[in-house]
Order: sequence, then structure tokens, then C-alpha cells
Amino acid sequence: MIEFVRNVRLWFAPGRIREDGATPDYRFSLANERTFLAWLRTALALIGGGFAVDQFLPDLRWGWRVGLALGLLGAGVLCSLRAVNHWVRCERAMRRGEDLPVSRFPALLSIVIAIVAVAMVMVVLFGWEG
Repeated sequence: MIEFVRNVRLWFAPGRIREDGATPDYRFSLANERTFLAWLRTALALIGGGFAVDQFLPDLRWGWRVGLALGLLGAGVLCSLRAVNHWVRCERAMRRGEDLPVSRFPALLSIVIAIVAVAMVMVVLFGWEG
């Protein structure tokens, strides 16, 4: 938990990361940044999908519409927060010469998206109106 709090502080003071370890090859730092931006694009897509479900499917039962929208919006929020945390953790690991951190988050995100997708398939197969 202490490590997580330290990482959150680094979200807002990325210059402090330079105090830890040696400067890695800049190509690795740039690759880490591209990965961060890819996670943010994924988060934006999930958030956009959540709003789209809520706004463009008014005939869908309220519970289905809100559940699907909140699932996508929640996944987007988690994805955006995870992006910055993962960027900090990887940058620190590279500076320290450590192995890159592993995470269960991609599997969790995939499961959430799969559940929402299955629910959307059910909505399409069985109709939208209640």
C-alpha cells in the first residue's frame, strides 16, 4: 500500500522519477510513453462507448442501458488510472534495472469488456424494448 501511495505522488511530480536509479535508453522511455497513450486511447474509447450506449439506445430497458453504460464507463475510468500507474511503475523499474512489473489488470479489463459484450449480444438477440 505504501508503494501505491508513493506511485500516486509521482503521478503529479514525474520529474522526481529521475531521482531514482540511472537514466534508461530513451527508446525504452518513449516506448513506455506510447504504451501509456495506448491505454489512454482505450480508456477514451470505453468512456465514449458508455456514453453512446446511454444516449443512443433510449429504447433499451433502463436497467440494461444503465448497467452497460456504467460497465463501460467504469472500465474507462479504471483504465485511465491504471495507465498512469503502470507508466510510473515501468519507468521506475527501468531506471532501477529491475524487471518490468506484471499486472492482472489486462485480464480484468478483458473480462469486464467480454461481460459487457455478451450482455450487448443478448440485448441484440432478444430485443431492446421492455
